[in-house]
Amino acid sequence: MRREEEIHKAEGKLGVLIPGIGGAVSTTFLAGVEAVRRGLALPIGSLAQMGTIRLGKRYEYRAPSIREFVSLARLDDLVFGGWDIFSDNCYEAALHAKVLKSEDLEPARSFLEKIQPWPAVFNQAFVRNLDGSNVKAETSYLELAEGIKADIDTFRQKNEVSRCVMIWCGSTETYLEPTDVHNSLRSFEEGLEKNDPSISPSMLYAYAALTSGIPYINGAPNLTVDIPAMEELAEKQQVAIAGKDFKTGQTLMKTIVAPGLKARMLGLTGWYSTNILGNRDGLVLDDKDSFKTKEGSKLAALETILQPGTYPELYGDFHHKVAISYYPPRGDEKEGWDCIDIFGWLGYPMQIKVDFLCRDSILAAPLVLDLVLFMDLAQRAAMTGIQEWLSFYFKTPQCAPNLYSEHDLFIQLMKLKNTLRYLMGETQITHLGLDYYYQS
Repeated sequence: MRREEEIHKAEGKLGVLIPGIGGAVSTTFLAGVEAVRRGLALPIGSLAQMGTIRLGKRYEYRAPSIREFVSLARLDDLVFGGWDIFSDNCYEAALHAKVLKSEDLEPARSFLEKIQPWPAVFNQAFVRNLDGSNVKAETSYLELAEGIKADIDTFRQKNEVSRCVMIWCGSTETYLEPTDVHNSLRSFEEGLEKNDPSISPSMLYAYAALTSGIPYINGAPNLTVDIPAMEELAEKQQVAIAGKDFKTGQTLMKTIVAPGLKARMLGLTGWYSTNILGNRDGLVLDDKDSFKTKEGSKLAALETILQPGTYPELYGDFHHKVAISYYPPRGDEKEGWDCIDIFGWLGYPMQIKVDFLCRDSILAAPLVLDLVLFMDLAQRAAMTGIQEWLSFYFKTPQCAPNLYSEHDLFIQLMKLKNTLRYLMGETQITHLGLDYYYQS
């Protein structure tokens, strides 16, 4: 069992590197962190900052806050940098995103104005509905990867950071099937030399991060670190990786509701999900191939949670439909509507309607914070490779090739907290409870 003294302390500055730093999620995250640091807001939605963790027996009443229980980086020690295809500084970008009110942005204005995006790697074949001018001039994939690494080195030296984490907050890339170039590190690096068209911009960022010894988090449904080449590189470099696709609105509700249906053995005949969204993410997903990437991520949860092969009478033939419509007037205020057709005793039909009028970036921002803090912890604890214990935060959790992803939100939370207990040498919580009543 690991002990606290085996984990490197969170000392010095932590650099947070963000591809897509000028987007709605990133600027909302940055403004929120600054507001919390100034004592102007609470980090609502952040398990790492506001959550507690039960330790020992129930009668002991030990439930410290997570941020006191484990050694996490302090918010004051976070420094930020990143890339974007648009040149607006993060204050200008936040105004354009229209997630936060101007009066909420104003206290963070000087902080946000200082964050100027670096020229980004961009290939319009992977994001057809966007076009920006703040892009790197190099065309060779090797040169682009080296350019990202040069940006990282400059950032490290300028800010005197002790360690870094990279988190993808950019757009959803077009759908990509794994090919031979993704099958090994050797084939991937040969592909870099040949500018293989199956290597995406997100893969270039991941490659640059991992070869620089920096953990990488995939916040989009892109095929990025969930390929053998990147898993091999992460193990070789002894770096942590995690993904993919932040679990925010509609899929969050699915991973809450579906476990309840299964727990009570209620059947399902159909689950229709539609979204209207008007931000830049909605514009990107208006392209059919970008939507195909997102669709796969949003469809995955129900199959895994409900286990139709195990429960064919209840879930063997349900219809699952997901649609996303780009609707500019809605902006970042997404609406996710679900029509759920279920059946119960003697097969009698029932319905559940869920209309989630959510704010996409407001839900995503605390996930970015938690993932940065927990990935840094994993790296300091020498937990390298795939971090499945962070499945709680993702629509399509990455796991070992011989496993299936766990999508049940409550199992994911138990896994996360038990991992923290394990790291700190505390007993795992099983909730068996028989020892309270039957003493030997």
